[in-house]
Amino acid sequence: QVQLVESGGGLVQPGGSLRLSCTISGSIDRYNAISWYRQPPGKERELVATIFKTGPTKYADALKGRITMTADIDMNTVSLQMNSLKPEDTAVYYCNARGDDSDSWGQGTQVTVSS
Repeated sequence: QVQLVESGGGLVQPGGSLRLSCTISGSIDRYNAISWYRQPPGKERELVATIFKTGPTKYADALKGRITMTADIDMNTVSLQMNSLKPEDTAVYYCNARGDDSDSWGQGTQVTVSS
């Protein structure tokens, strides 16, 4: 069974930065796409960024320029660097790995942007 474990969330002041990590059991090479989603309080889950096995990384339009998603194949880890954080970035951030016949989620990590 695939396991995804997110880390790196926490409380940060507006304008600050956080780096989230998602460690995936097994090789990340076997997934067609690995994504970060977030779910703000009282709202639906939304896509933040996706790294594809082939093709460029895609980012949500509202977050472009403030976030960077990277993958470390050797460490089976994907990361999400978030800069210039705003209160509206407050959410639970989830990692998702999608294969040919699998769709796995982590438990999420809380990010709170507040002064």
